[in-house]
Amino acid sequence: MHILQQILFVLALGGAGFLISKRIGIIKKTIQLGRTEDRSDNPSERLATMIRIAFGQKKMFDRPVVGILHFVVYAGFLLINIEVLEIVLDGILGTHRLFAPILGDFYGVLINFFEFLAVGVLVVCVIFLIRRNIVKVERLQPTRHRELNGFPVIDANTILFAEIILMTALLTMNAADSVLQDLGSEHYHKVGTFAFSGFLKPLFASWSEGSLIAYERITWWLHILGIFAFALYVTYSKHLHIFLAFPNTYFSNLKPKGEIPNMPDVTKEVQIMLGMAQPDANAPAEIARFGAKDVKDLTWKNLMDAYSCTECGRCTSSCPANLTGKQLSPRKIMMDTRDRLEIVGANMAANGGNFVDDGKSLYGDHISAEELRACTTCNACVQECPINISPLDIILQLRRYQIMEESDAPASWNAMFSNLENNQAPWKFSQGDRFNWVEGVK
Repeated sequence: MHILQQILFVLALGGAGFLISKRIGIIKKTIQLGRTEDRSDNPSERLATMIRIAFGQKKMFDRPVVGILHFVVYAGFLLINIEVLEIVLDGILGTHRLFAPILGDFYGVLINFFEFLAVGVLVVCVIFLIRRNIVKVERLQPTRHRELNGFPVIDANTILFAEIILMTALLTMNAADSVLQDLGSEHYHKVGTFAFSGFLKPLFASWSEGSLIAYERITWWLHILGIFAFALYVTYSKHLHIFLAFPNTYFSNLKPKGEIPNMPDVTKEVQIMLGMAQPDANAPAEIARFGAKDVKDLTWKNLMDAYSCTECGRCTSSCPANLTGKQLSPRKIMMDTRDRLEIVGANMAANGGNFVDDGKSLYGDHISAEELRACTTCNACVQECPINISPLDIILQLRRYQIMEESDAPASWNAMFSNLENNQAPWKFSQGDRFNWVEGVK
């Protein structure tokens, strides 16, 4: 029986590992489609940012209650998975509670700590379900935010229900295990009653030994297979941020938020016109494209941002354009970018790793001109994001394409651009006439 369990477990572990690695490979390839961008400077500052923002959850605590609740789930996820190591080794070796004889009395302390976290995660997940579906927090409602319709709502609730089931399985497994210890059942080490699962022992008091063993094994398998399934599902879910938050914050933009980068090709042309630089003989005859039309025109960091988005809606809830009824939602910008990446990834997977033009693009098919025009570039979305994502950077690159390639701008914008080109100011007055207004001031 133990040999069969070991074989089945190794097959499950290998299958999950294969599917997860394949999915990670697709995500990696799609991120690498983006333009190169150097984010290797100031490694010590980057590391400090990652520790503060990703590990320390600093921005989450701007809203203390939600921050504490999120931290419980976050800490629980990280630390409870230490116990998974024992379960995996037990599955491979055919043992039961492998670390119990090694750690002695400390083993009970460790499991009690894990149970404390499990109860915390379970309670917080129930609270989050209530906030989403009963209290109906505005920024999480698809009736107000169209980007949340369909899978995003199902995804959020699925993960919360899955966490509740996994934590319940863990606690009842320990309770059944404890009863089997009291019965002196073979293979069940005497490690004592645990802090929280001990309260559940009366539920199993009248069960036969065979029923207890069957329940303990079923919940053991449910817990570990649930974790394998969770690890795979996360790669398709907004919860991918659990892993990507760390590299994403490490590669944060360290420059001031108000600094909008120039386009290098345009800057070079202006410098040549002003005699500040010489033409590059090796440069292409013309610029391939101004701004970004599709995901391949964005940088790899923009694409990592899209995969890292938590869909929390803090960006949208603070966006002045969205608050005044405009179509723009920074969260939708990130979700649309990720959706387009998923389409591109599926295209590449179906064509041997190469992208075959499908006649669609991020601009136009996913993100509209009206959304881009609504942005005020105030950086509120960048400021609010708990893992330093920049929807604004994507918006600016798409808007540059919209205006410079498609010539799609309101007349008032075109008049301003013309004045900037001719008068070096937004106004239509020449430099010599700019201060004529003072003559009438007494």
